[in-house]
Amino acid sequence: MKANLLEFDRAGLERFVASLGEKPWRARQLLRWIHQRGATDFASMTDVAKAFRGRLAECAEVRLPPVARDSVAADETRKWLLQVDAANAIETVFIPETGRGTLCVSSQAGCVLDCAFCSTGKQGFNRNLSTGEILAQLWIANRALGRRQGADRPITNVVLMGMGEPLLNLDAVVPALRLMLDDDAYGLSRRRVTVSTSGIVPAMDRLAEECPVALAVSLHAPDDALRDQLVPVNRKYPIRELMAACRRYLERAPRDFITFEYVMLDGVNDGDAHARALLGIAAQVRCKFNLIPFNPFPGSAFRRSSPERVRAFAAQLQRGGLTVTTRKTRGDGIDAACGQLAGDVADRTRRSAARVHAVRVPIVEVNA
Repeated sequence: MKANLLEFDRAGLERFVASLGEKPWRARQLLRWIHQRGATDFASMTDVAKAFRGRLAECAEVRLPPVARDSVAADETRKWLLQVDAANAIETVFIPETGRGTLCVSSQAGCVLDCAFCSTGKQGFNRNLSTGEILAQLWIANRALGRRQGADRPITNVVLMGMGEPLLNLDAVVPALRLMLDDDAYGLSRRRVTVSTSGIVPAMDRLAEECPVALAVSLHAPDDALRDQLVPVNRKYPIRELMAACRRYLERAPRDFITFEYVMLDGVNDGDAHARALLGIAAQVRCKFNLIPFNPFPGSAFRRSSPERVRAFAAQLQRGGLTVTTRKTRGDGIDAACGQLAGDVADRTRRSAARVHAVRVPIVEVNA
């Protein structure tokens, strides 16, 4: 099989071109053509030597997953379903806002963590995505949104908050992050690339060492007893260890705070006592809170906290001196809101055996 050049960060691409007898600067040319200009045909790379283009055509390609579905919500949120292999499709979401555009990227086909309030976790887990499958989401979204070289970029921020736990797939995620940050590829700021984690403590330390970007932690509870129920990985990495890891991460982070994500579940974690307990956690680490109204999905046992309860909860945290935002629900009409991404996963955990699978849709090749 031909090498897929989407799989290589700069260092990997330099090694690849060296194996073909070329100088390292050829990698810079390829990065710009593939990621900035969206080229997939080597013949179009006019400043690359003709003989080298011929060799590339023989042994390499830019291989993209087919787009199975492209949906746009009334609020202009856009979701792509990408068929990463015969058995698995993953979802990617673009959220347009005034002055910025955020792409929510998946890192796994399904998710192994089974958080109680998340549709992705209920779908089960099949496999990690490769670096190329992660990067392809950004490549495809840029092309679909009409990115042109020299024009304002449609995607200003990337969040790894889609399907999967990114820190359980760091071997693929780190090279993808490096490409997002590379000035010859996507050129994003470390402050504008965010990795979300449920709290995989050793991997948080590794990310801080290898490629520190903005970090969001899915907290969702102020104590271990409740978090054990909502976020099962807490049983392995309880809150005390998680807070210590957050403090270590801040030593290298591009921002001086950790974002704690907190899904608001009616009657479960949204009481005044929960807010008071969160102030104790906040005293341990520089942070801000992002409150997320729960987005329902079929079979869910939870209800969304009322707007009044969310406002009162936020006000209580703010009176304690915290910065608090409340995430606006976007794309729920096309199941693109936070916690709703499910894709179509061949679940090898057998978690979804009793659930009704989505009907697979015809595959339509993305235009190169």
